[in-house]
Amino acid sequence: MSRPFCGIRVLDLTHVLAGPFAAYQLAVLGADVIKIEPPGRPDFVRGRGPDALLNEQLRGLNYQVQGGNKRAMTLNLKTEPGRQVFRSLVRTADVLIENYRSGALEDLRLDYEPLSMINPRLIYCSMTGYGQDGPRAQVNAYDNVIQAISGVIARCEGRKPNLAFIDYGSGYNAAFAIAAALFARARDGRGQRIDCAMLDTALMLMAPEVSAALHPVTREPFTESGLGAYETSDGVFVLGTPTPHQNRRLWLALAEEGHSYPQFEELATLEDLWAHGPAMRKVLCGIFRTRSAAEWEARIHRHGLPGERIRTLAEALKEDQLKHRPFLQPGQHGDPTVPVAAFGFAHDGPQLDRPAPGFGEHTMEILEELGLTQTDIDSLKAEGAI
Repeated sequence: MSRPFCGIRVLDLTHVLAGPFAAYQLAVLGADVIKIEPPGRPDFVRGRGPDALLNEQLRGLNYQVQGGNKRAMTLNLKTEPGRQVFRSLVRTADVLIENYRSGALEDLRLDYEPLSMINPRLIYCSMTGYGQDGPRAQVNAYDNVIQAISGVIARCEGRKPNLAFIDYGSGYNAAFAIAAALFARARDGRGQRIDCAMLDTALMLMAPEVSAALHPVTREPFTESGLGAYETSDGVFVLGTPTPHQNRRLWLALAEEGHSYPQFEELATLEDLWAHGPAMRKVLCGIFRTRSAAEWEARIHRHGLPGERIRTLAEALKEDQLKHRPFLQPGQHGDPTVPVAAFGFAHDGPQLDRPAPGFGEHTMEILEELGLTQTDIDSLKAEGAI
């Protein structure tokens, strides 16, 4: 089996979530990802998660969901011997991913320019809150504060979504950029400097709203009754019928259920839907209260229309549909089940081969691969480099 990134070596100088997740996506597709952490300063998320014992072992669940298939070593980049080892690793690498404060690696002479002199084919991806330039370049950030500055929380009526979706979106963004850079390098042989900012990701996830905000308001807000949440007799049902064609099918389907409103069946344009939106929503509110959410789900699906009852995460994970997807792969040797990838390949696709590594688990192995002797390794230990 030869997955897409087999033979690609990635140096993972990241911590917390967005950066490690980007490297994880490359790892499950075959890349040799080496996670590098300072001695005595394990990645913050190694100690986070619902299982206290795993946290004590520095294998917290928050770490494991983005650490599989990687190797781990300790290396103190603030020491010259540590930097020498790192430069040796760079000579063997295809990709470097880092999410330190902008300028931090430049202070150590480990930024793109000097490393590209060592390895001109190197793809160097920096992930920060705000990017490498501008007045906020030196400002640190987490998912929640990016939600605040980007307008996400304001769009959610002042409530922060209790999900780190900007972190994960940024990880996907970086992984895609790296894949594109590798594709281009195969064509022209050149390395690349990638600058990924979480703020950009947050705004990109709201692209229609961003464009609308940049244009003068020309109309009053409208109601889309086909994109709504409706109370039922026992819960909430979310409807997804925003197009004129779907709207017509919806009302024909409801007529078969005994709710006939012919005035809504022939609305032909989006303007018509928006003009009748408040009236349709009022009627739909009454209709959906007549049955349970599960009953409406079955009836709406039977007519080939989108709509689902609101589920908890625990309920969603019990859905039979997930048994037909490659999303989850069971852990081995007592390791927890974790998400792997949100897509599948017909062959050679994402696969979790081994669990997230312990802190510094592969340090000796990697140093020996570089040709270092036991005497060299003992010297690095004595100098605090590993």
